Amino acid sequence: MVEKVYITYNQARQVHKLCQASADRILNDFQPNLMIAIGGGGYVPARILRSFIKRPGSANIPIQAIGLSLYENLGKNGPVEEPGTKVTRTQWLDLSSLEMSNLVGKNILIVDEVDDTRTTLEYAVRELEKDVEAARQKLGRGDEKTRFSVFVLHVSDGSAFGYNGSTPVRQQQDELTPVSEQGQSEEGPFTAGDDG
Repeated sequence: MVEKVYITYNQARQVHKLCQASADRILNDFQPNLMIAIGGGGYVPARILRSFIKRPGSANIPIQAIGLSLYENLGKNGPVEEPGTKVTRTQWLDLSSLEMSNLVGKNILIVDEVDDTRTTLEYAVRELEKDVEAARQKLGRGDEKTRFSVFVLHVSDGSAFGYNGSTPVRQQQDELTPVSEQGQSEEGPFTAGDDG
């Protein structure tokens, strides 16, 4: 069971510091073209990260939002939620407002605040990979690689994770490696937060 916790100013400052500490590595090692925030928890860290991963003289890295829901509200006895079993897509990408019409050939940073079960992150990567593959086929751009990486502030089970097909891969925190290059998964994403 997951209990909602309201954060204090000191906790918010810690989130800010984690994003700031991670920014140079993300910018230099991954060089994202787009951030995708998983709503609602990914919105704040994505916005904070964007402040720190901007190169002087260049435009801000755009942020798109996707809405995925895995939690089922138990409701009657307070604000306690329990993870569900099915991911519900409530919002998806709208690239029409950006200078990119698809994700082919881009470096995409997926941002969320916490990894409780890995289910929503795996769903996001899998569905985005499907979108990229469909665009590659439609446009005849089969040689272009799209890379995905994940930034989360906190992993509930105390270890960083990787998306390697359906097999989780543990890795040290403070490492930034792409989650996949269109289905060819690598060692795992970047995790900035605490261990437990």
